[in-house]
Formats: sequence, C-alpha cells, structure tokens
Amino acid sequence: MIFHHLDQPARRGGRIALLLLKNSIRMLSLLFAVSLISFALVSASPIDPVQQYLMGIGPVSAEQRAEIEAYWGMDKPPAARYIHWLNALLHGDFGISLLYRRPVLAIIAERFLNSFALMLCAWLFSGMIGYALGCIMGMYREKWQDQVLRRLCYLLSSVPTFWLGLVLLLLFAVKLGWFPVGFSTPIGILDSEVRIWQRLHHLALPALTLSLLSFSNIALHTRQKMIEVMNSAYILFARARGERGWTLFVRHGLRNTILPALTLQFASFAELFGGAVLAENVFSYAGLGSALSAAGLGADVPLLLGITLFSTLFVCVGNMAANLLYGVIDPKLRDGVKQGGD
Repeated sequence: MIFHHLDQPARRGGRIALLLLKNSIRMLSLLFAVSLISFALVSASPIDPVQQYLMGIGPVSAEQRAEIEAYWGMDKPPAARYIHWLNALLHGDFGISLLYRRPVLAIIAERFLNSFALMLCAWLFSGMIGYALGCIMGMYREKWQDQVLRRLCYLLSSVPTFWLGLVLLLLFAVKLGWFPVGFSTPIGILDSEVRIWQRLHHLALPALTLSLLSFSNIALHTRQKMIEVMNSAYILFARARGERGWTLFVRHGLRNTILPALTLQFASFAELFGGAVLAENVFSYAGLGSALSAAGLGADVPLLLGITLFSTLFVCVGNMAANLLYGVIDPKLRDGVKQGGD
C-alpha cells in the first residue's frame, strides 16, 4: 500500500508528460495545416500584393516591377514560395511587413500586448459575470430573476459586435464623454509616458463590448448545468437533511458546475479573438485585430500570414492550459479515476 502511494506522483507526472506530448503534436499539426491553407488562400486571392505595393510608390517600369517580384519571390510557383516561406518560419523569420516596413515579429509583439490586455479583461469579466448569472438563473428557475436574465442573454447573444460597439461609443464617449472616442493611448503622448490608468481608460469600452457579447453562452450553459444539479438525487438527499438556498450551491452546485463553465470559457478563445478584431476596428484600438484588417485590405501577405499563425498558436496554448487546469479543479481527472471504476 505504501509503494502504491509512492508511485502515484510518478504516474501523475507521466500522465501530464503524455498529455503535453499529445497536445504538442496536435498543435504542430494544426499549425502546419493552418499555414498551408492560409498560404493557399492568399495565393489564390485576386489581389496582387506587388500592385498594392506599387500603388503607394507610383508608376515603375516593367524591369523594375520584375525586380520587385524577384526580390519577393513572386516570380516562383506557389509551391516553391510556400517551401521558402516555411523554411524562413522555422528559422524565426516571419518576413517584413509591406505596410509598416518593419519585421512582422516586431509588429506582432507590439500589438499583442494591447490585444492581450483587451482579451484578458473581456475574458475574465465574461467568465465571472456569465457564471454568476448562470448560477442565479439556475437557482431561481422559471422565476422573474431567471426570465429577465434569460431574455437579456438571448438579446445580447444576437447583437453584432460592431453594432454594440458603436452604440456604446456613441453613448459613453460621444454623448456622455466618460471615455475616449478611440485608440489605445492618448494622442500626442509618447508610449513610455502613458500611465496605467490612461491605458485602462482607453481599454474600458472595447473590453466591455467583448465581455457583454461573450458572457451569454456561459450564462445559459451554466444555467442548464445548475438545473441538472438541482434535480439530481444527491440534492434531493441534501434537502432532506435540511440544506436550503445557497448552502446547496456552495456545497454541491459549485463543484459540479465550475468545470463545464471553465471548459466553455477556455473554448471561447477563438470566438473572443474574432470579436476583438471587430471591436478593435470600431474603437481604432491598436491591437492585432486592427493590424490583421489592415494587412488584409492592403494585401500585406507576410503580416497577414504571421498574425494568422500567431492567433492559432495563441488559441492552441489556451486550450492546452485548460486541459491542464481540469486536473487541478477535478481530482478525478487528476488522479485518473473514472466514474464507476474500481
């Protein structure tokens, strides 16, 4: 029995290592597939990146255009360009942005901090608000609290991101003047001189827009799980022992609804990033979303592909972190114990 308990940490470490290996293989496979599909779609696009580049320079001769195409490798077939681009990626070279005339990695690193702050605030707010409202709806099923909150969730889940962002912008920034109209920092101030409260002031409206749009799914899903828990046999037994109200939630409902809510919350990374693209464009917020839109409209192929791969990696890492956190929250997953097992 003693040796069995001594072997548990080793087995647990082996399961974690195996889980990391499986997730890493899946992530690399997904990144390769995304890179291949993205490159194929960009190559099949009717927009000519060389022509878009020359529009900002002016007319050039045919010889000069041919030199530019040879410098970018546009004179080679798509398969050769993809192999060359993939080889550069493996060496850490994402290329030079055609719009910003800077390395793609430098732009991603600069814009990611703003986007990460935006998505993190919206992610935390949506998770906490959605879980709390879902628990309230589940505990007060079919009562006025449930009916009002349910209608609110249905309404917000059907509202487009850009429309809600424009409404909040017109109300709180234009009419009331409580928040700035746009941008991630005040105009006319160096980035090194911007204070944290000024960044939060510019961050508030975009984060509020994203959180209001993404908490509905978590709230409705948590409500359904809470109703299932409240109708279970062990809740009936707890009621027979005299437990009532929120005591049932704290002792039984919390542990049985937090894991599904956390699963849905981490799975919302991709949806949250897509919403951030629209929110950043509405509020002129200098993040990855606005850079992605500018790269798509300006045919900036290196920046477009670089942000696409980076966003895929970001979502994969978030899902991997979720899988590791499941074991911390649920001891059955951590110890490898199956329900109904020995």
